[in-house]
Amino acid sequence: MRRFLYLLILIPLAAVIVFFSVANRGVVTVSLDPFHGDAPSLAFGAPLFVLLFGALVLGLLIGGAAAWVRQGRWRRAARKAEIEAERLRAEAARAARPATTVTSLPAARDAA
Repeated sequence: MRRFLYLLILIPLAAVIVFFSVANRGVVTVSLDPFHGDAPSLAFGAPLFVLLFGALVLGLLIGGAAAWVRQGRWRRAARKAEIEAERLRAEAARAARPATTVTSLPAARDAA
């Protein structure tokens, strides 16, 4: 069932990506020089779909990094809680062990 749902989503998504890529394969010029609009010195040409997918991937990477940085506080708290829980487990295991009992008392000495 899981594989069927996976294919049900993956195949149409792949088809949409292929159709989008074919429809937007025209080369566009991207200029990185804001001062020379007529003849930019920093410019390159690439198909539009490559630029759009590149922007999508870059956005996912930046968003993922931002979320990872923001969640650092909770990861640190979880690490501390795990260390504390392990310490308490070890302490409980030590307390649960039977205490060593003395089977016989030493012989009494004569006070004489």
